[in-house]
Amino acid sequence: MKKLVSLIVAFLLSCSFIATSEEALFTGYESNFKKGFDGWYARSTGSASLETNGTYLKITGRDSSWNSPGRDFNLMPGTKYRFSFNVKQNDADQAELMVSVAHSKNGIESYENLAKASCKRGVWTTISGEYTPNAYDNYILYVETVAHPDISFLIKDISVMPANTVYDVSLVSLKELYAPYFDLGCALNNSQVYNANLMNFVSGQFNIITHENEFKPDSCIDLPESRKLADQDETAVALKFTQAKPILDYCQKNGIKLHGHVLVWHSQTPDSFFRKGYDPNGEYVDRDTMLKRMENYIRQVFEYTSANYPGVIVSWDVVNEAVADAGGVLRKSNWTNVIGDDFVNRAFEYARKYAPEETKLYYNDYNTPLEPKLTGICNLLDSLIAEGNIDGYGFQAHYSATSPAPSAVRNAMQRIADKGLLLRVSEMDIGITALNDVQLKIQADRYKELFEIFLEFAPQMEAVQLWGVTDDRSWRKDEYPLLFDEKARPKKAFDAVVEAAKSK
Repeated sequence: MKKLVSLIVAFLLSCSFIATSEEALFTGYESNFKKGFDGWYARSTGSASLETNGTYLKITGRDSSWNSPGRDFNLMPGTKYRFSFNVKQNDADQAELMVSVAHSKNGIESYENLAKASCKRGVWTTISGEYTPNAYDNYILYVETVAHPDISFLIKDISVMPANTVYDVSLVSLKELYAPYFDLGCALNNSQVYNANLMNFVSGQFNIITHENEFKPDSCIDLPESRKLADQDETAVALKFTQAKPILDYCQKNGIKLHGHVLVWHSQTPDSFFRKGYDPNGEYVDRDTMLKRMENYIRQVFEYTSANYPGVIVSWDVVNEAVADAGGVLRKSNWTNVIGDDFVNRAFEYARKYAPEETKLYYNDYNTPLEPKLTGICNLLDSLIAEGNIDGYGFQAHYSATSPAPSAVRNAMQRIADKGLLLRVSEMDIGITALNDVQLKIQADRYKELFEIFLEFAPQMEAVQLWGVTDDRSWRKDEYPLLFDEKARPKKAFDAVVEAAKSK
């Protein structure tokens, strides 16, 4: 594991500058080294050292690619930063240099590579990019090499500045417009909840939130602790909720509802969860053991959230994406292989057993309007309805500007609504092929058309939730799929969603 050691002289210099150059709230940093080292120090376990001439900073004596000039930054979690470093090396015909960040939480250090560039000998080269930090105790930005562990290099003209996104809280509120019909919500991740300006904007537009990833099984299952428990009881499972807490805390403090996502899913569930002793190389457990593990997992999620966040979580995706795209049958997964095709039914049985009485239980899936998947979904829903353990169905609407056809969406909603279930659009975004007026208009028309369909089912529609807030933070960011652009400016799609409600 990398160790961080500072040379004594450089460390003392860095301390003197950090105290005077940064306030408690980081507002940006620029340096051309006219102030000397300006808080930078050598990251090395060997003889690497820094020198400066008042224009650039040079590191020499490196013996490992991570040896680097580094500096502590008091970054704000959830805030987007744009950074730029000019670098030069004279020792190789060409070398790849990289800006990285080291961060730590509770004494455990971790790393991210942010941007890199290929640098020709003797040529100043710019490395730039964007970084939105998650919540850590501290952050160190540094410049390292991808290979060439022993070359010297120079850095100058450093800039680390907030992106200065302006969130317009004077916009018409979607949650208020749609209040007579259904909740309007979004998905967020942990880093975003620390951005006060963003969250002020979110709370004005939306009244229900979903975790993007932090409540999925791979975030909640504590494998090391589960292995310890398995020595005495193979059915036991240890959970941790540190990743889910920030959004839960925000919703509780601000009176915003939360939709839980997700208890049982074939993806983002550790394979070790299905194996003896939670050993990645162990044999798979038998059906009865896995059923009890599933029950213990679901029980503890509800026990924790009911005790610590009563009333915050109003609904849950109990099972996600269990039906295969082809054939209308259940997809093969660890769940079907270890338990069997009734794993979905048993998950809902356990969720009903432990969920608070008022909590709604959903099955959630994508490509719902397409056959034969729609028929497969309906068959599964029928079996869950017969057992009395399901309240609603969630439509993942990760659509394109042309597919699926509106008539197919309406047909799928009608078939499921006719079963007496609640409906929700659980994950919505609409991708386009380019960021131009033509495509933005197509996207807007598509949003309006679909929201008009959703409004037709308002008596059974509990919520419509966008899968994100701004395009740049979307999992489909290259398709510009959301209502707000990278600078949080409303797109034509936002206006179309507003118009759909006003014309109802």
